[in-house]
Amino acid sequence: MLDNLPLLAAVNLHKTYRKHAIEVPVLTGVDLEVFVGEFLSIVGSSGSGKSTLLHLLGTLDKPDEGRILLDSERIDNLPAEQRDRLRNETFGFIFQFYHLLPELTTLENVLMPKMIALPVRGWFRQRRSLKQQAIELLDRVGLGHRLHHKPRELSGGEMQRAAIARALINRPRILLADEPTGNLDADKGAEIIRLLRDLNRQDRLTIIMVTHNMEIVGNTDRVVRLVKGRVEEATNGERPALAGWSALPAG
Repeated sequence: MLDNLPLLAAVNLHKTYRKHAIEVPVLTGVDLEVFVGEFLSIVGSSGSGKSTLLHLLGTLDKPDEGRILLDSERIDNLPAEQRDRLRNETFGFIFQFYHLLPELTTLENVLMPKMIALPVRGWFRQRRSLKQQAIELLDRVGLGHRLHHKPRELSGGEMQRAAIARALINRPRILLADEPTGNLDADKGAEIIRLLRDLNRQDRLTIIMVTHNMEIVGNTDRVVRLVKGRVEEATNGERPALAGWSALPAG
């Protein structure tokens, strides 16, 4: 059973991008609640605002209007240093493009967030235990045999698995996934979704995934659709839909 109160919420989010004199509204009043342990999919066509919404939820960007709440506390207006800490400790991110550093091994790529977050003395003091933690994560995502391979030696699916392990090294509460299967074929994409589902179920990891691929959302708890910058409809299991949503079967 999911918790009764939302872990993360968006309230009346608006976002407009401006290029010279042209304004392009992307989000025009989005309300969304995400609960502890939920695997939520956000779907929609290209340009519908999926990635923009995900970036706002993870404090990578700020809304023009509206609020982002974590545990009922507003986070979108926090000072930059506090938002940086949230992105390092509370949120994990994976993207369509894996963003692995080509000169580093798989193990080193996974350890990079720890190396950035810790002072030099802290890193050297903890490096053995952190290395073991990274090895265990890589083994869990099926890359225990690829610790010392560089990204060019990995397949697309393996690179995405490495990116997932890197996103989890700081033990985030929420994983934000932006088109995580976008560069993979159907079989490899399905493997990534199964991996995410296993992490969600075993660790009660809250996952918010954006995708345009309706074939991969059937294994998630709930689906919301963005159309012209607004939540138009959703599928929902045991929770009542938010105001303005209509229920649809998953998939």
